[in-house]
Amino acid sequence: MERAKIRLFVEQPLGQGNSVPMTQPQANYLFNVMRLGVGDTVALFNGQDGEWTCRVVDAAKRRGMVVCEEQTLPLQLPPDLWLLFAPIKKARTDFIVEKAAEMGAAKVFPVQTDYTNSDRIRQDKLQAHAIEAAEQCGGTYVPEVAGIQKLSAMLDSWPEDRHLLFCDESLVGEPSNLSDLPKGPWAIVIGPEGGFSERERDTLRTHSNSYAISLGPRILRADTAAVAALALWQTAHGDWV
Repeated sequence: MERAKIRLFVEQPLGQGNSVPMTQPQANYLFNVMRLGVGDTVALFNGQDGEWTCRVVDAAKRRGMVVCEEQTLPLQLPPDLWLLFAPIKKARTDFIVEKAAEMGAAKVFPVQTDYTNSDRIRQDKLQAHAIEAAEQCGGTYVPEVAGIQKLSAMLDSWPEDRHLLFCDESLVGEPSNLSDLPKGPWAIVIGPEGGFSERERDTLRTHSNSYAISLGPRILRADTAAVAALALWQTAHGDWV
């Protein structure tokens, strides 16, 4: 069976013969915007059961029903990698979450630092951006976007087995070799537009799980730094290898 071109995330279980009702926004998108009708196919995924090609059996303006026919992709879990970042301007925060979902972060944690520009986020909106990114990039897994919390509190209760990749702007220009880093669960921490405070930098440098690296010969914007760090780690230790 040819894979459907339209992909949607759903919360219902997916499996051979399962009927999946469409929400009103999904029905509007499929049947009014994209003009699908009875007999057409759509690809669904829920972050647990892989991707399934489903056939439309009911198409109305405000409702719809599809039936699962064939699994077209298995569930592909990302590496055990977290991304911690300080929220910045809205569009650029959205960008960070979208790219984390596309590039294979397992969880995303907005954190409040000493120089964080915003101490409020719309967790539901950021989660929706992660879902949209997975829909568009062919992913079958959606990372959880946590509520904002203080970086200091996270570090105080940091898991003993999780390594921490500290992207330290004070090391700009030094080599960025990640090949010798240990295996296991990891997290990447990206600072805000103003960088980390000296207090935070000292805490991160002396943390028993922390490894400080440079992100090249230039200081990067926070959103660019997140993408660069994810790419470096994925290339050295993730599922890009």
